[in-house]
Amino acid sequence: MSSARRKGNPALLGLFVVGALVLLFLAVVVLAGGQLWTRKQVVVMHFGGSIYGLQIGAPVVFRGVRLGSVSEIGLAYDKSGDRVVIPVYAELERQMLRSVVGQGADNDLAAAIPALVQRGLRAQLATQSLLTGQLYVDLDFHPEKRSLRVDAGLANEVPTISTAFQELRSQVEELDIKRLVADISAIAGSTRALLANPELHQTLRDVAQATAQMRGLMDKLNRQADPVLNSAQGAAEATRVAMLDVSRAAARVDETFKRIDTATEGVAATMAPDAPLVMSLRRSADELAATAVALRGMTAEDAPLSQNLQRSLQDMARAARALRELSETLDQQPESMLKGRR
Repeated sequence: MSSARRKGNPALLGLFVVGALVLLFLAVVVLAGGQLWTRKQVVVMHFGGSIYGLQIGAPVVFRGVRLGSVSEIGLAYDKSGDRVVIPVYAELERQMLRSVVGQGADNDLAAAIPALVQRGLRAQLATQSLLTGQLYVDLDFHPEKRSLRVDAGLANEVPTISTAFQELRSQVEELDIKRLVADISAIAGSTRALLANPELHQTLRDVAQATAQMRGLMDKLNRQADPVLNSAQGAAEATRVAMLDVSRAAARVDETFKRIDTATEGVAATMAPDAPLVMSLRRSADELAATAVALRGMTAEDAPLSQNLQRSLQDMARAARALRELSETLDQQPESMLKGRR
């Protein structure tokens, strides 16, 4: 009877094994988070630089939203570019990808990848943590940036772009540091030799002296121009006064002629010697004679108006003569602007 107890019950043993398998299956389902039945869309991305820090299982995100994860990393030779590229395969969740594409059918997702690439979908490496240096794949639209695409015939290939650090490093690598340092050294030597040249110091002194002479000449011209301008202003003022006198005289003559015209119109009505018209004509004649006498006195040689006009013309003649002499001097001796008049 003790031997039968040692053998045990096979049914209980089988039930225990089945229960263990069910618990194991439930644990796998719980840990996987329901990802076992999620349909995936596989895409490939070819990177030309180093992807150190990118691991299998790294997230693939679109503007911060996780779409999938990296499933495979390999190496491949690009015949068109004669270089080695790194193909990175990623599995994207169709449900999340459908939200980006905006299509409802699962069969259209594979055909929608080229449409997204045509709109500018690009893949780029980004840093998850600065401490660990782990990377992830960032998807976004960058149609303006130059991208890397190995096989344009692949429908599931997403072009890649370089990071800002990779672009900066490539630009630094393209620089010819030795030639740049040599050019800077040559420029520094030329500048040192130019500053040590005594001719440069003499030229600077000559320029300073010429500037001082030019300043003195301008001051002298300003002092000489003031009397000429004052004389011209006086002559212009005298001419203006004379023109006002002439205008007044002309106005008086015009008024007299108007009166004569008015008197002439009444001649046809009456010609009597004691008529008002005749008397008016006599008065007009007297006024015209007085006006003529006044004009004769104003235009006489010893009249103030004639003397003012003569003095104004003389001042203007002297000013013109002075300007002409200055122009002739500058024409004959142009160096007098810098060295002074001989």
